[in-house]
Amino acid sequence: MRQAELLGLKWADLSWTKGFLHVRRQLQRIPGEGRIFSEPKTRSGRRTIKLGETTLQILREHHARQQVAVSLAGDRWIDENLIFCSSIGTPLDQSNITKEFKAILGQSGLPIIRFHDLRHTAASLMLNRGIPVIVVSKMLGHSKPSVTLDVYGHLYSNMQDEAVRVMEDLVTPIRCVLPEMNTANVGKKSDL
Repeated sequence: MRQAELLGLKWADLSWTKGFLHVRRQLQRIPGEGRIFSEPKTRSGRRTIKLGETTLQILREHHARQQVAVSLAGDRWIDENLIFCSSIGTPLDQSNITKEFKAILGQSGLPIIRFHDLRHTAASLMLNRGIPVIVVSKMLGHSKPSVTLDVYGHLYSNMQDEAVRVMEDLVTPIRCVLPEMNTANVGKKSDL
């Protein structure tokens, strides 16, 4: 997901029983107006993403910690029902996320990357593991699989070696005997 989409998620967007997350809005910063919630840029940006059980468990734990924050904040809590919010329930500031993200990377000894690079990494990992482009495209909220191919097409050149191995494994075991050719007529024009 894009950072703005993550910041727009509300608990009502999460189906605990079915394990789906519905992307319905994003948080935008408008100069002079502040932060507002708006629909994703495209119709395909409004999407449903299936979550794994591990992710759901992490979200359950996050929800429990957030309930403690609600009680600690008391009357200061501003209930916007956001999944990712400040210590008083308000939308998170994107610049603060960037600072914290870079600090975590540095403390972990990892290279500094943009937050958005997490999205690219997820897409690359899925495509490299053979997840169909159409599935990855829908999860990313791209308007068409061709958009995904335009952005991640470079990954496919690296997959050609694997494709050659697969084809050889499939085709090489098939024994094919070709009929003998009459070499006397090779290169001569046929009457047909």
